[in-house]
Amino acid sequence: MRAVLVDYLGMLGALGCLILIFSLTANNFFTLITFQMIASQIPDITIVSVGMTLVLIIAGIDLSVGSVLALAGATLGACLMTFQLPLLVSIAACLAAGTVCGCLNGLITIRWGLPSFIVTLGMMEAARGGAQLVTDSRTIYCEDALDWITGSILGIPIPFAIAILIVGIGQFILLRTSFGRYMIAIGTNEEAVRLSGIDPRPIKLQVFILCGFLTAVAAVIQTARLSSANPNAGTGLELQAIAAVVIGGTSLMGGRGSVVRSFFGVLIIAVLGVGLAQLGAQEPVKRLITGAVIVVAVIFDYYRSRWWKNI
Repeated sequence: MRAVLVDYLGMLGALGCLILIFSLTANNFFTLITFQMIASQIPDITIVSVGMTLVLIIAGIDLSVGSVLALAGATLGACLMTFQLPLLVSIAACLAAGTVCGCLNGLITIRWGLPSFIVTLGMMEAARGGAQLVTDSRTIYCEDALDWITGSILGIPIPFAIAILIVGIGQFILLRTSFGRYMIAIGTNEEAVRLSGIDPRPIKLQVFILCGFLTAVAAVIQTARLSSANPNAGTGLELQAIAAVVIGGTSLMGGRGSVVRSFFGVLIIAVLGVGLAQLGAQEPVKRLITGAVIVVAVIFDYYRSRWWKNI
């Protein structure tokens, strides 16, 4: 319990230090507009990071989330504007597209015992091609069909509220359900789980399906925010999600992670990006600093883990 509290305080401290630094160095950083902008930008990456956290906990990885998001968004845009389908049917088709991609990732990985890195790398290319086919390699403009999603309730943006709700549900599943405990056990020692009489394959499949579904939810939110479905959407999203999850302390080797800390990782990357932009940093500089932060976070997590084992 003490280790968990220290972890959360450490993440809050890092986030607070970034906010303080940029507030002192950038003229317009510590303003309501800046924080509203951050809140509007992070819901999609937050939701994807929840799915990525669960996949990494079982010692897997999903490199296809960016392309799956593009395919799901393209499906939503095409159903709405090309085929003139009702909104709920279009959203259902979008969610189904992401879920099917996650299901295929899981089935192929489990059935043939292949590394999820390779399987999802193939899905990354296939889904991107599918998005380009669905849209004919052109952006589909959705006009005002999804405007209600970008609204607010009691002053809180609906996408941000959805993202926070999903973070809460993901953390509850991880810590308070047998499914969550099985995920951690599989990531720690899958063979031990198998020898204890529990088949890890259905659990791993459900995790990949859940990741695909959450990616499709993120696609709905991103398509609504941009009022368009772009076949090139989500490029590099998988790296952003992995970066946020790793900064949040989830182990790339599996068996350890936290959905809430992944959310803090998203916030740290978002604050870092906005703060550097307001300081006038060029894109190469921003990527260099963000990459350095990721490496430092991994090194810090390594020594933190060794420290807690020795006390």
